[in-house]
Amino acid sequence: MSELLILGAIVAIVLLFLNREWIKNRFFPDQQKNYTIDDKFNSDKREREKEIDRLLSKMGKNGVNDLSEKDRKRLDELSKM
Repeated sequence: MSELLILGAIVAIVLLFLNREWIKNRFFPDQQKNYTIDDKFNSDKREREKEIDRLLSKMGKNGVNDLSEKDRKRLDELSKM
């Protein structure tokens, strides 16, 4: 009786292993699949806005002089988008 139980457990493990991709897709779907082009655009826009805000807050009281050359170039690039 215990041999059948062990054999059944082994068969179940093998079946789970062979169907692991189906199980993964069925119970843990990829979240990126449901993104639309608009979602991607909006996400990128939010990231650009966060970076612009960070650079502007870094400028502080002294204005553009507080930014490094790299930060100035990046702010210029972001403002043209």
